[in-house]
Formats: sequence, C-alpha cells, structure tokens
Amino acid sequence: MAVLAESGSNPDVDLLYDINGLAKDAPHWFDRAVELVGEYGLLVTMVLLVVGCWWSVRRRGDADAAATTAALVWTPLAAAIAVLVNIPIRGFVERPRPFLTHQGIDVLVSGKTDYSFVSDHATITMALGVGLFVANRRFGLAGIGLALVEGFCRVYMGVHYPTDVVGGFALGTAVVLLLSPLATAVLTPVMKAVEGSPRVGWIVRRRSATVGVVPGARTPMDPEERDLAA
Repeated sequence: MAVLAESGSNPDVDLLYDINGLAKDAPHWFDRAVELVGEYGLLVTMVLLVVGCWWSVRRRGDADAAATTAALVWTPLAAAIAVLVNIPIRGFVERPRPFLTHQGIDVLVSGKTDYSFVSDHATITMALGVGLFVANRRFGLAGIGLALVEGFCRVYMGVHYPTDVVGGFALGTAVVLLLSPLATAVLTPVMKAVEGSPRVGWIVRRRSATVGVVPGARTPMDPEERDLAA
C-alpha cells in the first residue's frame, strides 16, 4: 500500500520534523534518557501502575473488589489482543519507518526494521491506561497521561510518525472499550469465585483480622460491654 506520508508539506511530516528536531538541540544525556524511557521505562512503569492499582483495590476490600479486579485482569489481556490486531494492520499498510523515507531524521534507537503504522508502544500503553481508567479513575488518568508521554517519545526518537502514535492510541482504546463488556461478563464471575476461595481469595480481597479466630474463643469487649461489666 502507498506510504501514508511522503512529502515534507504533509502536516504529519511537518510535525515529525518539529518534534524530532528538538533532539538535535538537546544534550546527549537527555536524548539517552528519552530513549530509555520511551523504549522500556514507560512500559515497565505502566505494568507497575497496574500492579499498584490491584494492590490498592485488594487492600481496601470494597464490595466491588471482584469487578474491579476483573477489569484489571482484562487490562493486560486487552493490550496483548491489541498488539495481535496490529500485526495484520501493519502488513496491510506497509508504512516504512520515517527515517527510511525522509532525510535529516535524528534516530535515537537503532534496529527498527519493521513497519511503522501503527506504533506498538503507543497501542500497549494506551490500552493499559484506558483499561486502568475502566477499573479506577485515579490510576487510569495517570496511565493515560503516561501513554501520551510515550507517544511523544516515539516521535521524538524518530521511529514513528505522529499518525502512527494516534493510530496506536485509537487501536488500544477501541480494543479495551469494545471488548470490555464481554470480558467483564466472563471475568467478574471468575473473580467472585476466587474471592470466595479460602486459598486464593487474597488475590481479590485482603483477609480481615477476624479470619482465623478460634470458634468459642473470647474476643475483646467493646466499650459498651465494658461499661455493663463494670
């Protein structure tokens, strides 16, 4: 298929040069930091954010803990499905990386020989961010913010056009939201069953302090009972 952006007069290419051009004036250590963050750091941070959200839900033990945990289980699954969906999209569009068709691109990471549209990194991070938003608004907003930073980094690094990133955002969001009702219907009963299990229920809800009290054992009296006893 024809390349989506070939001319410097194309707004997509103009924005590519504007963002990537910032790397030419930045110090080397900053470019190196963006490379590490954009290639690995933000992906790891997103995973830690999902784990942190799960830990928070488990610690609180709200009534809807099972449903929230189901949404968190769906989040990485949705990201994986979105990446799989991207495989035929890349093969159909066959868009070369921007540094292969445009001169003067400052490439911060080497070894990128596959097609450019759409960005896997943008797809994964936005899928995780939107999935988190479905589960928990506070964590979700943080995740979506990190996904936007990831998209900027991919263009800054010279390995993607801006529309590659936007396409990844759209793909990740679409997979999460379109399949979320089905995933919730399947995963929520499973998480409720897990919650009720004496062995693995800790995955959904932290055990209360009263668990493990020996039947018939005396428990501390509340203030009213102490007053009556006095």
